[in-house]
Amino acid sequence: MSVVEQIQIPDKLFYKINEVSTLTQVKPYVLRYWETEFPMLTPEKDEHDQRRYRKGDIEIILQIKRLLYDEKFTIAGARKQLKVMCEGGQAQVKSFEGARPGSHRVRRINSSLTELRRDLAEICKIIA
Repeated sequence: MSVVEQIQIPDKLFYKINEVSTLTQVKPYVLRYWETEFPMLTPEKDEHDQRRYRKGDIEIILQIKRLLYDEKFTIAGARKQLKVMCEGGQAQVKSFEGARPGSHRVRRINSSLTELRRDLAEICKIIA
């Protein structure tokens, strides 16, 4: 089950940063930092300069969280992975230290990447 499928996002037009923080379990200062690092994460701001996140923004945040915390990507690696997925590219598993083709580890990683590609494609459709 993917990160996006695990969290029930309430159906509304806009979400405040504290709501997003609670839903995603990511601190507000981290969300603000991620905005500077991930160009696809750009919540609108209202007349009082308060962030207004949309459902698509929350889904991107969940993918970033998955890449950084679960998949252990660096910020640069996660940014690149999101960009590749949004552009419709295919990330390929080339080699893994100590893993033979067809090994359990390679199959598990391929499965994770396939799930991640599917989730990112859904997000790209939403934000496009």
